Amino acid sequence: MPTSDGPSHFPVFVAPLHAGHQRPAGYVPGRVAPVRLPPPAKAPPPPPVKPHGPAPLQRATFSLSEESRSRERARDLQQRRNTFICVGASTGAFFITLLLVLSLRSGDVFDENCPDHNPSLSSWNPGHQPQRAAVVQRGQLFKLETSATLLSLTIQSGGQVVFADSADGSKNITLRTHHILIQDGAALHIGAPKCRYRSSATIALMGRSDSAALPETPGLGRKFIGVLGGGTLELHGTERVSWTLLTRSVPASGLPTGGYAFQRNFSRGINLRVIDQDTAAVLFSERYDTHDSRNDSRTLTRLLRSLPAGRIVALAVGDSAVKSLLDETKTAIAERLGSSFVYNLKYRQAWALVSEVQGGNATCSEDVREHENHDTRGRALASRTFSTVEGVAFSVTAYSEWKNGFPISGFQVDAEDQVVLNLQDEVQPTWRPGDQVVLASTDFSMYQAEEFTLLPCLWCSRKPQFLHVGEVVDGVDMRAEVALLSRNILIYGEMETSCYGKMCRFYGHDTFGGHIKIFGNFSSVHLSHVELRNMGQQSQTGRYPVHFHMCGDVDQRGGYREPTYVDGLSIHHSFSRCLTVHATNGLLVKNTVGYDTLGHCFFLEDGIEQRNTFYHNLGLLTRPGTLLPTDRNESLCTSIRDKVYEGYTPSPSTECKAVSTFWIAHPNNNLISNAAAGSQDAGIWFVFHSSSTGDSHGLVPETRAELTPLGVFYNNRAHSNFKAGLIIDKGVKTTNASAADPREYLCLDNSARFRPHQEADSRLPRVAAVIDALVSYKNNDVGAWIRGGDIIIQNSGDGSYPSDEGSSQEVAQSLFVGESRNRGTNAGQNKYWGLGGVDAKLRTLPRNRTFPIRGFQIYDGPVRLTRSTFRGFVSTPERFTSAVGFSLKNTWQLTPRNNLSQLSFHPSVSRRVASTSLLVLNMNLVLNRRSLPDRNVFKRRNPVQLTEKNCLGF
Repeated sequence: MPTSDGPSHFPVFVAPLHAGHQRPAGYVPGRVAPVRLPPPAKAPPPPPVKPHGPAPLQRATFSLSEESRSRERARDLQQRRNTFICVGASTGAFFITLLLVLSLRSGDVFDENCPDHNPSLSSWNPGHQPQRAAVVQRGQLFKLETSATLLSLTIQSGGQVVFADSADGSKNITLRTHHILIQDGAALHIGAPKCRYRSSATIALMGRSDSAALPETPGLGRKFIGVLGGGTLELHGTERVSWTLLTRSVPASGLPTGGYAFQRNFSRGINLRVIDQDTAAVLFSERYDTHDSRNDSRTLTRLLRSLPAGRIVALAVGDSAVKSLLDETKTAIAERLGSSFVYNLKYRQAWALVSEVQGGNATCSEDVREHENHDTRGRALASRTFSTVEGVAFSVTAYSEWKNGFPISGFQVDAEDQVVLNLQDEVQPTWRPGDQVVLASTDFSMYQAEEFTLLPCLWCSRKPQFLHVGEVVDGVDMRAEVALLSRNILIYGEMETSCYGKMCRFYGHDTFGGHIKIFGNFSSVHLSHVELRNMGQQSQTGRYPVHFHMCGDVDQRGGYREPTYVDGLSIHHSFSRCLTVHATNGLLVKNTVGYDTLGHCFFLEDGIEQRNTFYHNLGLLTRPGTLLPTDRNESLCTSIRDKVYEGYTPSPSTECKAVSTFWIAHPNNNLISNAAAGSQDAGIWFVFHSSSTGDSHGLVPETRAELTPLGVFYNNRAHSNFKAGLIIDKGVKTTNASAADPREYLCLDNSARFRPHQEADSRLPRVAAVIDALVSYKNNDVGAWIRGGDIIIQNSGDGSYPSDEGSSQEVAQSLFVGESRNRGTNAGQNKYWGLGGVDAKLRTLPRNRTFPIRGFQIYDGPVRLTRSTFRGFVSTPERFTSAVGFSLKNTWQLTPRNNLSQLSFHPSVSRRVASTSLLVLNMNLVLNRRSLPDRNVFKRRNPVQLTEKNCLGF
C-alpha cells in the first residue's frame, strides 16, 4: 500500500510490489534471497500397509472381476515404487550432504549462515575469457572458486553467484569485468552478516568512457555494478574498526621535540651534543677547542664524568682536535663512551662518535677518516638508533669530513621512517601490517591529511610531514581522526595512466571510475566493511561510488524486514562523491569513511530525502567537482557556463563555492557522532529545496523543507574546512536558466530561511532545532554559520550565529576559544603564518595577519548567549580580537533584543573594550524603542554587564 513520510506534502513512495514479479522459490519480501532452496513439497502419505499373517475370515458377498484384480496389483506395485523412490531420495540427500561435508576443507565447519556453504551451489571456474559475456540463468547457483576475467556478468532472475571462502582466509579471488548486472530475482553474495567473508575478494571494473567493447546500459552506462528492482546485493567483509581518534599527538618530524639538525664549517675541536634517551631532546650543545685549549679539554672531561648512565652523547671533530687533547680526556671518552679510536686520533683526522654513557663498546658507533690534501675522501659517519619511552624510534647521527678544502661537522636527531600511533580504540586484532590508513588534518588546511602504511609493529607508520594533534587542547577535543582504508573485499575501477576526454580541461588524470547503483524495489541490499577505490565518474551525473537511486522507503516502512544499511565502508580516491542518497528514505549509513573525493561526499540529492541516519561516519579531503554549481570552486564556477543563459558569467561567491563533506538537502535526517575533517568549503551544510529537483521534479510541488523540524543533531565534529564547520542557511535555484534569471539550475540561492514548525505547518507553533555537542575548530572562516530559527546551540561553540526576523537563536553552555595551543604546521597549503595566541608565537592563521578574530558574532537577531566561556582571545599589534563582536559588513538592521548573560571570560581574554563598539552596542539597546511590542522588555531581559569580571574583549 502507499506510504507517506508524514502529514505534510511529502513524496508518496509505493512499497515494493513484490507480488508482481517472478520470484525464485522460497522468496521472502525484504530479505536476502535464500542460500538454500526450500525442501520439495511433501507427497501425500501412502495407504496403510496390510498386516502380516492370515487375513481374517470374511463372508464373501461377490467375486472380484479380473479387471479389478489387475487394478489392485497395479496399486500395490505403485506403493512399492513410491517407497523405493522415497528411500532413494533420502539416500541421495544423505550422500549429497556427506559429499558437501567431505568437500569442505580441513578446519571448515558447515554453517548455514555462510552463503558459500549452500549445498545447492555448483562450483564455477569460468577462467579468463575477456570476450565472454557471461549470463547466469534461472536455476544456476554458482560458487566462484577462482579468479576470472569476463566481458560482462549478468545474473538473471533465479540465478545466484557466491564467492567461495575458506576458514583460514587463504583464498584470493579477483573478478575482472566491465560490468555486473543483477536483475530481478537474482543475487550476488560475498559473505553474510552472520558469516563474514574471511579471504580476499576483489571486483575490478574495467573500461573507458569512450570504449566500444560494450554498448552503454540504459540508466547505468558503463563500468558498474547495477542492482535492479528485485535484485539482491550482499557484501560483508571482515568486521574492523573503521576509524578512531589519536590519543597522543604525532609531531611533524615524528618526534615530540621536533627533531634536530646542525652543520657547520671550521668548527675547530670536538663538537658535542647530549641527547635525552627518553624524549630525543637535545639537552646540551657545546664546542671544545681541544686543538688549542687544554682548559677546554679539562672542561670536557668534567662534563663526561658527570653525565648519568644512559645519556646519549654525540661527538664530531671540526678541523683538528688532538693538539691539546689531554690523556685524561681520552680516558674519559674511552671509559664512559666505549671509544676504540680516541687514543690514536691524528692531526686533522675526521672522527665521529655516537654512544650511550657507560654503555661500553657494544653501544658505541664511531668512524675515522684519514686527512690528505685537505680532503678525507668520504665522511666519518657514526649513527645509532634508539627508542623513546613512547616507543618512537629515532636515530642520532654525527659526521665529520674534509671536503674541497673545508672541514665540515654536524649532527642530526630524527625519527626513523616510522612513527607509533596511539589510538583510542583497540585495533590490533583487525588492523594489520600492510594496511593503508589516513590521518586527518588538525590545522586550517585539509591538505595536511596524510596516508600511511602500517608496519609490522601494527601501530607504526612512516614519518609524518605535519603535526597531527592527539589531545584535548584548551578544552576543545582536537584529536585527529585516524581511518583504516583497507578492507578484505575490494571493488575498484581500473584507471588509465593518463587523462583523456573532456574532463582533461579540469583534471590531469582519468576520472572515469566504477560505480554501484541500486534501483528502487530491490529485494535486499546490505554492504558492510567493503573498500571502494577509484569509483565514481566525474563526467556523468548519477555515477557515484554508492548510489541509492529513487528507492523510496528502504526500512520497515517500505516493507523491508531487514532495514537497508551500509556499514564500515571505505570509499577513497573517488572521482564523484562518496555516497548518494537519492529520493530514498530510512537508510542507515554508519562507520563509513569517505576520503579524497571530488564534489559533495555524503550527498542527499533532490531535497526530499528524509529519515536517513548518518552515524559515526568520517569524511575528509573533499575537493571541488564539476557536476553541480555547488560542487565548484571559483575557477570551475566561471569556466563551466554551458547551462547558464546565453553569455551570463556566474558569481562564485553567491552561486557556487559550497563543496561540503555532508550535503544535507532536507532537515528531517539524523546526524550523530560524525566527523567532517576537511572540505573545500563546509564540513556540514543544511540546504533547503523549495520544491523537489532533479529526477524527482514534480513529485513534490512543495517540500516544506524550511518548515520541517530538524532531526537529531548530536556530537558531530567539523574542522579543517576552508569556509565553515557547519552551515544552516540558503537554498538552491529550482528553475532553469532564463532571461529573467540567467543563473544555472541548482546553483546556490539566498531565498531560504529555516523556520521549523510542528508538522511543517507555519500555522502551528515553532519547534526549536537543537544543535547539541558540536565541536568545531580550525575552520578558516567560521566555526558555524546558523541562520533561521528557533535554533538552540548547546554544549558547543566557536562560530558566528546570525538570525532572521521572527526567529531566534540561543547558545548555551558552550566554549569559545580564540587561538589555542595548537599552533599548526607552516606547510600543506596553509596560506598564512604569523604571530598570535596567548604565547605570541608563530602559528598558522585562518586569514591574513590583519583580519580580526571574533568568538561570537551578532548578526540580525534576536540572539541569546548564556552560561558560556571564552578563552584565548588576545589582540596583536596587527589585528584586533574580540570574544563577542558584530558582523563587520552587516548593512541590515539589528534587533534590540540581543541578550548576553552569565558569561565567563578566562584571563587569556583581553580586558579591553573599544569605546566605539560599546557605543554601537548601547545604541542597539535603545534604538527604535517605540517599535517594541512591550515597553517593559528591558525589565525582563538581562542587561549586558561590562564589569571587570564579566566583559566584552574587543
